[in-house]
Formats: sequence, structure tokens, C-alpha cells
Amino acid sequence: MDLSDRIETGMQTAIRYATANGCPPKLAQALRYAVFPGGARIRPRICLAVALACGDRNPRAANAAATAIELLHCASLVHDDLPCFDNAATRRGKASVHSEFGEAIALLVGDGLIVSAFETVARETAQAPELTARIISTVANAVGAPYGLVAGQAWESEPKINIAAYHRAKTASLFTGAVSSGAIASNGNPLDWYGLADALGAAYQVADDLYDALGETGSMGKPAGQDALFGRPNLVAELGVEGALKELRSLVKQAADQVPDCNGADMLRAIIHTEAQRLMPAKLAASAA
Repeated sequence: MDLSDRIETGMQTAIRYATANGCPPKLAQALRYAVFPGGARIRPRICLAVALACGDRNPRAANAAATAIELLHCASLVHDDLPCFDNAATRRGKASVHSEFGEAIALLVGDGLIVSAFETVARETAQAPELTARIISTVANAVGAPYGLVAGQAWESEPKINIAAYHRAKTASLFTGAVSSGAIASNGNPLDWYGLADALGAAYQVADDLYDALGETGSMGKPAGQDALFGRPNLVAELGVEGALKELRSLVKQAADQVPDCNGADMLRAIIHTEAQRLMPAKLAASAA
């Protein structure tokens, strides 16, 4: 089974449990809507690629970690789009969850996906209980306070934003959770993969800033212009378009260079370079060639 099949099977299973008989129909519909069709699934893809590079010793645990990471990413998008944050009308080329189903259901969808993520890890690692706590703790650190997605979102409510902490928490943290949980699932050392996670997370943040500043929705899946609208930091304002593009290229190279020597090194580098092409805004694609 290839990586995409493993990811989609895991997501389908998680949502099947979450929307089983007895779930309120509107909530069940909204949960599916928030998850399918997905985006590039780069975070679970990286998680599974790291697990493979470490020997894929427990595929079921690795699949659970990858599924949890993607469920949490989807939850963060649902909450990020709410009127109290970005008030985004669209996501991934269709109406955002709150635009389609209302704010109350959207809030519950985000909450439900978070719970489903941890339930997935607990259920799928029942036969390897020595991994359960480590994976849950690792994933929780990536999404909670003080350094995870919750903290990243909270920085936007501060009168003065610590930009480095903001970007690390909102973007890089989930990549760190992805590579770390993938390594743990295969008895690898998560510390070996932190450099890759930091560089890839930083590259995503630069790409996000470029899309936002250039007015492209593109592959990032959200409306453009949000940073200027809400007065948030944007690297393009600091470095200019060419400077930000140079930084993006540098970070992609750094991410590839940070892949440790292992059996899956070439596969991981290929994923990183393929993802780099997707990250490039269309307006800059010609100059990047």
C-alpha cells in the first residue's frame, strides 16, 4: 500500500468511527466535509516517510500517528476560518465549514476532529501499548500550549507578536510532531529528524506569506490577503518578494540536506522537492525554473 492509500484509509477509518450510528446527522456531514477531499496531506506523508526510513517496524502505529496529525491539521483549519479568527469564507476551493454549516457546528467539528485524533492513536496502538503514551504526548505537544498550534493561534491575540515563536508554533510545530511520531512508531530517534521539521515548517511559512502577499489562494487552500487585513507579520513585507523567494529556496534545500542517512533518504528528499514545486506561487513559477 503506498503512502496516499495508507493516509486515506486511516482518515476514512477515523471518520467512520466519528460518524457512526447515533452521531447527529448534520455534525456527521460536516465532519466528512472538513476532511474530504483533503489537501496535499504533506504532514501525514512526511510522518509515514520517516517511519519507513526508520524501518516501518509498526505500520499500524505509524498510520495512526499520521492520521492523528492530519485530523489535527484539519481541525486547526476549521477553527482558523471561524469569524473570531480569520473569518474566511472559503477553504480548499469550497465554502469553509462555518460558511456551509454555521459557526456552532464548525466549532464542534474542530473539537470532534481533535478528539478523534487522540482516539485513533489509542485504538490503533492497543496492541503496542509501549508506543501509545509516547505518540500521544508527542502529538499533544505539537498542537497544545506552550509551543504548539494553540500557542501559535494565541500569539495573534497578543499586542506584540514574537514572530519567531509565532511561526514556530503555528507552522513548524505540526511538522515536528509528524516526523517525531513517525520515528517513534518505528523505534527511531525523533531527535534525528528535528532539523528536517524546522526547515520544512519554515519553508511552509514563507510560502504562506508569499501566497498571501501576492493575492493567490493557490495550494495553501485559504483566501489571500489575510495578513494585511489582520495586521499580522509577513516575511514579504520585510524581505520583499525576491528576498522571500530566495529564503524559500534556501529552506527547501536545507530541509533536503537535513534528511539523515537512512534507507529512505532518497524517497524523503524526492517528497521534499516535489512539495517545493507545489509551494511555489504560480506568479513566481517561471522565475523559479
